[in-house]
Amino acid sequence: METKKLILVALTVFLAISATVRTDYIRPQPRKTLNLPWNPKNPSQPQQVHISLAGEKHMRISWVTEDKSTLSIVEYGTSPGRYTFSAEGEATSYSYLFYRSGKIHHTVIGPLEDDTVYFYRCGGKGPEFKLKTSPAQFPVTFAVAGDLGQTGWTKTTLDHIDQCKYNIYLLPGDLSYADYMQHLWDTFGELVQPLASARPWMVTEGNHEREKIPLFTDAFQSYNARWKMPFEESGSNSNLYYSFEVAGVHVIMLGSYTDYDELSDQYSWLKADLSKVDRNKTPWLVVLFHVPWYNSNYAHQREGDEMMVAMEPLLYAAGVDLVLAGHVHAYERTKRVNNGKSDPCGSVHITVGDGGNREGLAQKYRHPQPEWSLFREASFGHGELMIVNSTHAFWSWHRNDDDEPVRSDQVWITSLVSSGCLAEKNYEYRKSLMSS
Repeated sequence: METKKLILVALTVFLAISATVRTDYIRPQPRKTLNLPWNPKNPSQPQQVHISLAGEKHMRISWVTEDKSTLSIVEYGTSPGRYTFSAEGEATSYSYLFYRSGKIHHTVIGPLEDDTVYFYRCGGKGPEFKLKTSPAQFPVTFAVAGDLGQTGWTKTTLDHIDQCKYNIYLLPGDLSYADYMQHLWDTFGELVQPLASARPWMVTEGNHEREKIPLFTDAFQSYNARWKMPFEESGSNSNLYYSFEVAGVHVIMLGSYTDYDELSDQYSWLKADLSKVDRNKTPWLVVLFHVPWYNSNYAHQREGDEMMVAMEPLLYAAGVDLVLAGHVHAYERTKRVNNGKSDPCGSVHITVGDGGNREGLAQKYRHPQPEWSLFREASFGHGELMIVNSTHAFWSWHRNDDDEPVRSDQVWITSLVSSGCLAEKNYEYRKSLMSS
């Protein structure tokens, strides 16, 4: 009897301890690449339609046609089938070894009313699409996921995002995973069209967008031709880095794969862009790039160190609230950090390179977990950032294996403006960094 009691007590203690220990999830391998043949039935029919912000109250509509004679015209209005406005844009195309792209159209429409549904048609024919503009005031919600690709997991991620009531999608690099096979850019455009034609997709480049073949093709040729972002509207000289504003949030998209040292154009542009932000009118400052600076996964360790050394002082001086990155195929959220350690006036860094690519998950983490790392898990999923007001934002991460409403990780974030970190005591230090 005593032996049975001891066993029962031991079992009870074991179960109690086990209940308090969080076990790491072991995720299945990525699903196969989707079979999406690129064979448009009507060469003049608009394909791969996606939209992006193009300056204040304007939107860029991008699409592809096989018929080179199709005009870059967009008709639009606030009622179905009634197009009271029209705009004409530009078109481009490119060759990549034996591949010839279709005609790639980019047309800016506007000015548009805030928080309003518009119906539009591309090229004077084809189906009608519907978009909704972003709100002028808080709250505003961003969906976030990097490293998408074209697998079954990608489709699940997109299905989850489609259920989210978001205003803008942010993609921190690695879009199609075409990797030199140009027809995969076409199939990717078709895969994302249902979402990308309805809400702005704001993207920055990753390593899979380079596709450079020395003596034959330039880096980022396909990416720049297909996914034109508002770099000119934000004073940048390159489609690889730019900024935009929406509802009290200034978002900066940086390039991990173009020069970023103190003598580079990107560095000079970043300083100038940060100096223009009025935190009284725009209390939130968010930055995206591909390679994470704070990463406790074994994958891609220290790859972002050089960029971090060059640019982190600028972000710290400007009081960047949140930094979002991809590249590592897993999820991780940090405390506020700066210069390699926790700092209440630093940025929250979040790695969300878990969109569903074909290369699989980065499942191996460094131990012990760094003190600045709060939550990490190797699963496919997406993030949602709701900027509620000028002082508070709510971040949540949603694992693909769960229903979209399930929050696998969540946290309230207080803006640095309201925390006192940008108060007068730090003014001289910030001013010296920004003017040096």
